[in-house]
Amino acid sequence: MEKDRRGIQSIEVGGSLLQTLVRHGAPMMLKDLAGEAGMPAAKAHPYLVSFGKLGLIEQDAGSGLYKLGPFALQMGLVALHELDAVKIATERAAALSLDIQQNVALAVWGNHGPTVVRIQECNRVVHINMRTGTVMSLLDSATGKVFAAYLPPRLTEEMVASEMAARQAGIEEQAAFQSALQRVRERGMARAVGYPLPGINAFSVPVFDHAGQLALVMTTLGPAATFASDWNGVIAQRLRSTAADISAQIGYRG
Repeated sequence: MEKDRRGIQSIEVGGSLLQTLVRHGAPMMLKDLAGEAGMPAAKAHPYLVSFGKLGLIEQDAGSGLYKLGPFALQMGLVALHELDAVKIATERAAALSLDIQQNVALAVWGNHGPTVVRIQECNRVVHINMRTGTVMSLLDSATGKVFAAYLPPRLTEEMVASEMAARQAGIEEQAAFQSALQRVRERGMARAVGYPLPGINAFSVPVFDHAGQLALVMTTLGPAATFASDWNGVIAQRLRSTAADISAQIGYRG
């Protein structure tokens, strides 16, 4: 076992003030900041003065409230730029696939629409006609519906119109699709049961980045005989939880 490495206690103590500001997510009074960090205000103040000189914390001259400073924000932005959402999601997809024993796919918005970029297969053989590079339908697939529900319409409307025209969809079908997208937003999840892949069920959920934008869509899919398709079942819950963890890891605070 690796021995604990020796650190500088005063830095760790002062760091709790920074952690408190991050958790709180809003400017704080000295007494509240110190109290939540577990120290007296008199002890916290010198740390705040030093952090202020470094630009990690700043105090509003009018209200006296403390908030994160410009250097802390710069550090955060650099860290966010270094994050690779697909890489992080791929690692979590592998663990999820083993956990629920279903395949897991990751898709991003590409030049031609929702494009599968990773497929994590579980331990058992699952025959599914999907591979890296597959472009998913916005109208029919669970993956596509999540993109259509959460991306700005300007990005999806041309593809939606093209798919609607190809099937000569009328006004009623178009209205039904918009209603379906609203239900996806309400549930935070889309579902496909035996369609468009015969005999295959799927759930798809969004993963959001630090700006609250859709970063990718995570989908779990498998044979209907072994894939429980109830909205609150184990598969759905584990998928939701994994996607939420990934979103938090890449900076989403929603």
